[in-house]
Amino acid sequence: MSSLISAAHPGAGRDPDRRAASLAALGPGLRRGERKSEPLLIEGYASLFGIPDASGDVVRAGAFARSLQRGTGLPMLLQHRPGAIAGRWVRMIEDGRGLYVRGLVEGVAARSLVAQGLSGLSIGFRPRIWNARRPDGRELVEVDLVEVSLVTSPMQARARFALLGAEGKAA
Repeated sequence: MSSLISAAHPGAGRDPDRRAASLAALGPGLRRGERKSEPLLIEGYASLFGIPDASGDVVRAGAFARSLQRGTGLPMLLQHRPGAIAGRWVRMIEDGRGLYVRGLVEGVAARSLVAQGLSGLSIGFRPRIWNARRPDGRELVEVDLVEVSLVTSPMQARARFALLGAEGKAA
């Protein structure tokens, strides 16, 4: 009878801790049979100053200064989904044009979407100081930046990234 149970349950009798360690060794986001690929290096503007987005919001220069001074690494998400880590940002600065970002796309799903043409960027934020704009939207004077996502359809149509290549150029 025990051989019948073993045949019906191929995993029976195996050490579950060993199996979990084996799966963990594959790395985050990888499944058995998948190869870990090189991260994709991207850069672009997650927000552009003075240009209204689809909801009428306009970000003013300096709006991200406080968030960037904190120096904490902000997550790179996929489509603003909590827990859907697409990779990591290696550089994030305000310049005269907007919020410039450079990062490494490391997640399997995210790399696949980028290879298929995904190129949008979108900021996740909480407004701290803002003024109403007419007829709609807000003038965002200061925001708490929470995350920057890779998205299909950014609220700010010109918030896009370009693929630069492999990880070796991340600096």
